[in-house]
Amino acid sequence: MITAVDTSVLLDVFFDDPKFGQASADALRRCLREGALQVCPVVWAEVRAAFEDEETFLRTLSALGVGYAGLSAEAAALSGEIWQAYRRAGGKRERIMADFLIGAHALRQSERLLTRDAGFFRSHFAGLPVVSP
Repeated sequence: MITAVDTSVLLDVFFDDPKFGQASADALRRCLREGALQVCPVVWAEVRAAFEDEETFLRTLSALGVGYAGLSAEAAALSGEIWQAYRRAGGKRERIMADFLIGAHALRQSERLLTRDAGFFRSHFAGLPVVSP
């Protein structure tokens, strides 16, 4: 099973978030036992920004068994379609395109998504299994 991982879960673990750190670490371990962990370019970039240097970033992701998976053209187009429908339905700009790219990548290129934002992804990405810490 391939699990796409959202930014918040990784940051919870890397920076030992007092509220979510342990639950996110447990969920990551559980998903890794069941298969592979991967992140899309958006998550890769967001997580990289939290580290002082590239070497530490790469070493940390490698130690967790998190791989990089590029975004397919199909997933990118799907994210645009879903974002467009969201905006037409009155969706506020508090949801940015990055959220839709993460969801579309998980839907088209993974088998599930590990995220703390389960409600958003369940409501906008029908058929995407969501795991929440």
